[in-house]
Amino acid sequence: MGEVQPDHQQQPPHVAVLAFPFGTHAAPLLNLVKRLAVAAPHITFSFFNTAKSNASIFGTNEENGKLDNVNAYNVDDGVPEGYVFTGKRQEDIELFLSVTPQNFKKEIEKIVLETKKNITCLMTDAFLSFAADMAEEMKISWIPLWTAGAVALSAHVYTDLIRDTVGIDPTELQEEPLNFLPGMPSALRVKDLPFEVFGGNIFSRLLHQMGQTVTRATAITMNSFEELDPSVIDDLQAKFKQCLSLGPFNLTSPPSSETDPHGCLPWLHDQKPASVAYVSFGTITTLPPNELTALAEALEESKVVFLWSLKDSQKANLPKGFLNRTSERGKVVPWAPQSQILGHTATGAFVTHCGWNSVLESITGGAPMICRPGFGDQNLNAQLVSNVWGIGIGAKDGKLSKDGVMNALELVLHKEEGGKMREKVLALKELAKQAVGPKGSSTKNFNTLLSVVSMS
Repeated sequence: MGEVQPDHQQQPPHVAVLAFPFGTHAAPLLNLVKRLAVAAPHITFSFFNTAKSNASIFGTNEENGKLDNVNAYNVDDGVPEGYVFTGKRQEDIELFLSVTPQNFKKEIEKIVLETKKNITCLMTDAFLSFAADMAEEMKISWIPLWTAGAVALSAHVYTDLIRDTVGIDPTELQEEPLNFLPGMPSALRVKDLPFEVFGGNIFSRLLHQMGQTVTRATAITMNSFEELDPSVIDDLQAKFKQCLSLGPFNLTSPPSSETDPHGCLPWLHDQKPASVAYVSFGTITTLPPNELTALAEALEESKVVFLWSLKDSQKANLPKGFLNRTSERGKVVPWAPQSQILGHTATGAFVTHCGWNSVLESITGGAPMICRPGFGDQNLNAQLVSNVWGIGIGAKDGKLSKDGVMNALELVLHKEEGGKMREKVLALKELAKQAVGPKGSSTKNFNTLLSVVSMS
């Protein structure tokens, strides 16, 4: 299948890029590909993804930012024609995985025949661990992208060690420190690990396979910067052939056309410095109705100025009359330009689910966080924010209550402790800027990646 011939050095590189078409996975991979494509116009990138995900990330304005050497191709999403979804959790993911890797192989073979360009390198989402075997069969390099942070990657690489040490149901060992994991920060406990480490769902299987396979990669890339988790990065660099932190991606590939249809930025301009609580739980996470109500009550009673990105479908769970009563100091919108809001001088706190992209945007914006994690790596991220980096505070018992939110807002926006969090997050912001600067670690790693891709 598009196996490279011995004389492939004569042919300009042709990179096959395989996306995981769910959540916020495909967009960062495309951002990295576009960055490489601009730096190396002689390399062809063929981006394989489902039609639905391609339509979402390439967007309707693609003509403005279209690159001649990046081409999108659709692969089978595994959903049979006329299929009626039953509503089962992760049903679409199960269906997609049932047709991998054959769906990717089929399209790659087709494109190689059409373009007469053999594939010289595989770049994939790290979730697609079957790519390790594909790359070996094709005798080419494999470069996976891990879209989350270094600590979460370490947890999945060491899953077998964790299970051997504390078992798969560590109920009695929740407070056990993770000091048996190389490089892991001493403040982290067993209870902070993603529950997928202990098995139980489709992501557990995906992540376990990924952790066992990913060390075979020519290079692992990730959306982070070395200075954020130095001890974990040191260990990963010893485990991998090459471990390349390339981020934060929101600094290396800033949103080109992030619009502000609801006037959030002009509204922020009228607020006092570090006075606004920005609230958003991402595009996937939905708060339980009782917590959403408690959050609204806390925002109302605390008299804090707030900007809340809340889907229209969720407004029914707001207390009756809330929008009217808070309209003079609160703004509720269905979508907001998050990275610009977090970087605005008026933003004083970010109430967040701690998805990795949101955490990085908060760091690069210089905004302390109030964390209410949901699933996956979010609990681990929240613990890093509050207990390791000291740039935020976790929701009491992991849930939002009226009193808990009011106390957290008071602490972050008005107390000395909140001021210290702001100082620490601004120091990390500076390290992030340096990392992507001309002589920074992420820039150096990007140049290394460019060499690997070019020489493949």
